[in-house]
Amino acid sequence: MLTIAILFSLLALKIAAQTVVSVSESASHAIPTTLWGIFFEDINGIEGGLYAELLQNRAFQIVTPGTSDALRGWHPLTDSSNIEVVASSQPVSNALPNSLSLTVEKDGDGFANEGFWGIKVNSAWTYKASLYYKVVEGSTSATGSGVLSLGLSPTTNLTSPFVSKKFPIQSSSTKWTKISTTLKPSSSADNTANYFTVSISGLANATIEFALLSLFPPTFKGRENGLRIDLAEALVGLTPTFYRFPGGTDLGGAIESRWQWNTTVGPLLGRPGRQGFWGYVETGGFGLYEYLTTGEDFDMVPIMGIWDGYTPSSEISAADMGPYIAQAIDQINFVTGDPALSQPAALRAKLGHPKPFALNSIEIGNEDFLGTALLTAQERWKAVATNLTSEFPDFDFMATTVPWDPVLDPVPKFYDVHVYESADWFANNSFYYDSFERNGTLYFEGEYAAISTNNSDIWGHRLPYPTLQSAIGEAAFMTGLERNSDIVFAASYAPMLQHVNSSGWSPDLISFDAERVYLSTSYYTQKLFSNYRGDKYISSTLPNPYGNLTWTVNTRSNGARQEIIFKIINYDRANQTIRFELPKALQIRSPHATGEILTGPVFDASNSPETPDVVGLKHVELEVGKKGLEYAAPGLSFTVLTAELV
Repeated sequence: MLTIAILFSLLALKIAAQTVVSVSESASHAIPTTLWGIFFEDINGIEGGLYAELLQNRAFQIVTPGTSDALRGWHPLTDSSNIEVVASSQPVSNALPNSLSLTVEKDGDGFANEGFWGIKVNSAWTYKASLYYKVVEGSTSATGSGVLSLGLSPTTNLTSPFVSKKFPIQSSSTKWTKISTTLKPSSSADNTANYFTVSISGLANATIEFALLSLFPPTFKGRENGLRIDLAEALVGLTPTFYRFPGGTDLGGAIESRWQWNTTVGPLLGRPGRQGFWGYVETGGFGLYEYLTTGEDFDMVPIMGIWDGYTPSSEISAADMGPYIAQAIDQINFVTGDPALSQPAALRAKLGHPKPFALNSIEIGNEDFLGTALLTAQERWKAVATNLTSEFPDFDFMATTVPWDPVLDPVPKFYDVHVYESADWFANNSFYYDSFERNGTLYFEGEYAAISTNNSDIWGHRLPYPTLQSAIGEAAFMTGLERNSDIVFAASYAPMLQHVNSSGWSPDLISFDAERVYLSTSYYTQKLFSNYRGDKYISSTLPNPYGNLTWTVNTRSNGARQEIIFKIINYDRANQTIRFELPKALQIRSPHATGEILTGPVFDASNSPETPDVVGLKHVELEVGKKGLEYAAPGLSFTVLTAELV
């Protein structure tokens, strides 16, 4: 009798632990096509990463000539090689006043670039190399020609290059001359400890200046001045439908070094670069035009940021915003203007894109709720929004203050909301938007990430990489974004990229080094939501706001096939069973539901250079009935299941 009683008790506990979800017959609302996208900010990984340029400090921008820091990334090739960065008396361009000076004592003297913590040498690739040089007049008594050699070599054996090419160089070449070539390595390197090298022979005692040296691997879709292929493909794998740029705090930085569209377009010789907010120099190589063509290549719609006069260190009063508003108008016209009516648009056409780029959403400023920004946010918003709305009445303009605090005039129709919190916070806040008033205002969850698992000190205990726990917490929060997609029209994780050798922020969605890419646990959460996005949100029994099991139900049309999508997030460390009961209008045709699951060996598992693939997606298949399905969700897991409807 005792045994039977125990069995009945266990059965009762099992039944009590099961969550039953009743699914409604009809859709609650359509899901915006823009719900899931990506956010570009040059914080950890555009320079030296997504932007495929392999040479660090390629044009000696924003450095002090004569200092060791000015030689960042560059090394003498031999003991007799004398190199320094100088302010050229006749620079290669007004935008690039500095050059690298080499005084040749012996044949073979030269210099090398280490890349961004290494250079990947792949024999299957054809690299594009270029540089400008000139012989300083009167620096050598040699006449005739010498030889300039450039190539790729292992750092441990410079005399055995993977590839090398030679070019004649005249002692009389006192004007800037460009060399452009391709390099096809004869073999691949075992590692990334490799140099790009330049050496000179036959011009004893000559002083030669070099400017704008460049080395590109093959790029995504073969674009000139384009993107690193593996990183671009990782982003495409997220199937993003929008992108926000140029991004975040780096949009401002400081007034004098803020991001300015007009310094990032046109020939590279005309791009001066800037000191970025996050501690390194941005070349301007990945500029406004490159952002826009990337959007077309990825099939994304843009949300473009314009500066609104605030930086963390200083700000412009509303009364003095006139020139900056005019610059913003030019920026928008470069993107969408008529070349016959606008000089910025005519420049776009000259660069090869006469047709306007798609653009409808403009974000004014960034995080106008921080520091002293709130003191002048109302005045600056009014000055900028009023002028831009008058100039572009059909565009949507987005505010970046806390929604409705302070009250802004003109009243924003769109707000950008940012949340950096703990994994537990995200897991417990899937109802964040449920209480927002439905008054026509739409919201962009423009930056969010679980940055810590320490609830009492998230900023002092940051995660170096997303963990399984943080990714599952984010997934729970994202069910709320999907449920509230009648007012949340877009969302993007931040930051997106992290070079593992130089990181100003962690954790990040995608990490990388010179050799490979590391997809984080959070990457897979984003991928599941985006790749399995529905057309319509279907109401169902709501999750317990204080529980660890959350879900959403969507439907979508896949050609003639109608599908139902279940997203199930279990933030508990124990398995939980959930049963979905479907109405007659949503009967399942197929005997199986299929999908993918994100889970891992332990709650703090993360994908890093040391453990790059410890967490990933696995295929899952489940037998179902016409009227629903039952699923035992593993502890700390995110599962997506799809099935064909009758």
